[in-house]
Amino acid sequence: MNIGLYLVVFAGAAVGLLSSLYIVVSLVWTIAYKIYRKIKFGVSIYN
Repeated sequence: MNIGLYLVVFAGAAVGLLSSLYIVVSLVWTIAYKIYRKIKFGVSIYN
């Protein structure tokens, strides 16, 4: 396999990894923010 194919495979893996990490981090952040608002302000978690 040539160097170009290795670069394409590496770029695809990096994009997949970064997008997965973004989804996980944003989900955790959203849940934590909703819990914070519930404790601090008494706002419903579902809003």
